[in-house]
Amino acid sequence: MPITKILERNAELYGNEVALVEINPQELENRHLTWREYSLIEPSPNDSFRSEITWSEFDRKANQLANFLLTRGIRRGTKVAILLMNSLEWLPIYFGILKAGVMAVPLNFRYTPEEIRYCLDLADVEVLLFGPEFTGRVEAICGRIPRVKTLLYVGEDCPSFAEPYSSLVSYCSRRAPAINIADEDEAAIYFSSGTTGFPKAIVHAHRSLMHSCEVEQHHHHQTRLDTFLCIPPLYHTGAKMHWFGSLISGSRAVLLRGVKPEWIIRAVSQEHCTIVWLLVPWAQDILDAIDRREITLEDYRLDQWRLMHIGAQPVPPSLIKRWKQVFPDHEYDTNYGLSESIGPGAVHLGIENIDHVGAIGVAGYGWETRIVDEHRNPVPRGEVGELAVKGAGVMLRYYKDEKATCEVLADGWLFTGDMAKESEDGFIYLVDRKKDVIITGGENLYPVQIEDFIRRNSAVKDVAVIGLPDDRLGEIAAAIVEVKPDHELTEGALNEFCQELPRYQRPRKIIFAPVPRNPTGKIEKPKLRKMYGGDRLVARQNELEEPGR
Repeated sequence: MPITKILERNAELYGNEVALVEINPQELENRHLTWREYSLIEPSPNDSFRSEITWSEFDRKANQLANFLLTRGIRRGTKVAILLMNSLEWLPIYFGILKAGVMAVPLNFRYTPEEIRYCLDLADVEVLLFGPEFTGRVEAICGRIPRVKTLLYVGEDCPSFAEPYSSLVSYCSRRAPAINIADEDEAAIYFSSGTTGFPKAIVHAHRSLMHSCEVEQHHHHQTRLDTFLCIPPLYHTGAKMHWFGSLISGSRAVLLRGVKPEWIIRAVSQEHCTIVWLLVPWAQDILDAIDRREITLEDYRLDQWRLMHIGAQPVPPSLIKRWKQVFPDHEYDTNYGLSESIGPGAVHLGIENIDHVGAIGVAGYGWETRIVDEHRNPVPRGEVGELAVKGAGVMLRYYKDEKATCEVLADGWLFTGDMAKESEDGFIYLVDRKKDVIITGGENLYPVQIEDFIRRNSAVKDVAVIGLPDDRLGEIAAAIVEVKPDHELTEGALNEFCQELPRYQRPRKIIFAPVPRNPTGKIEKPKLRKMYGGDRLVARQNELEEPGR
């Protein structure tokens, strides 16, 4: 059964109940108001601080978009891209695309214009829906995306090169279109990337999405009494697939646009949230704010908050130990997955296994795991090998990339590229990443992209970008820069040069030193990590690996 049927069931059974709430605290800060002061003011129709939709409205919006797409001659297999910030429109648009029997293509809101163009071209996208935050980026490429036949603007004051989404779909039927969707039909394309920095287009079937719903509810036991606080971006498989637990249980979710500790705690309190998914830096920031007395827990209603879980990057056991000291009654889970396995849950710790914090856990519900050698034969417990996973959430293929598909898929197994080992009691511990992707604050950085940019500087002879441990972000990007003889380059000048990069891609640390390469010309990044990570890197790795921590 496709997940679109779950939405229709929720609309029928719980139509007048709230499905989604959007909160934008920045709006209040711009108006110099506190949340308490806002609650005493008569709400305005144009007030964008807090808004909500019911399950009935959610389903109706999805149906109208689906019918609009069909009026434009959209056919099965067509790709429709979404470039939006988190909002009440995001999920209805996603489901409207699915209901039309076509493929949803979520795009990272941090993409540069050229990255947007590259992904649209790679996925053969014909329709792009975008929000006001992306007008400039889309305008910069709209003359160079010939496959994109329709640009739909989601917001007010539609630019001249696009069409207004709201007014167009408002005239369309509110009833679900008569489109038959099978579990094996292709549903969505998500983007990932390896160390080359070039995104791969990951194709998932409807069965993957449905499997994700079942996995999430099985792991975290959502009921209709739960409220999920969703903070990460919905283009990411992690955020959306965790929200699928709310979908399958017919429960409410809150989309919080912002990550300040006080915003998170206040949202949990005022919206009566019971489940919160955090990234490591956000959990760290909350604890630090409590320690500094910027947040006084007694001022908030938090007794209903039952579960905090973390994913997207390795989790320091010391952080969870500290969290449990502050929130002793919280259940805790960590989830491992990748976009090729429809996001979180292929491996999970399990709320009953908090004594094994440090492990990524055991095979998730409906999943199998193996740790294999270079010939893909299972290794004995305790030995390091590559982690492989198998289940209904494995991707179908990389779109238009048969070679890359064959490299990671075999007999239903997905070979993750992550090196791991299994303890004697069956828990899996990550040891290292086979690839050099840097995970900072839950986001992937691709060193080659940053290296290629820095090499444009005429004073740079060579450069290597590596990840160094960071208490808050997990890792930060460090650039080891070798300057050409008879040239001068300061840290300030290089930082200024890197302003052209997106903020999240800029190196947080710059080291001027020779860049070692092996006889074949490859940068010796393990040597650099050992040189500049030092004892702290070793201690952090030991903390992440040690069983039972």
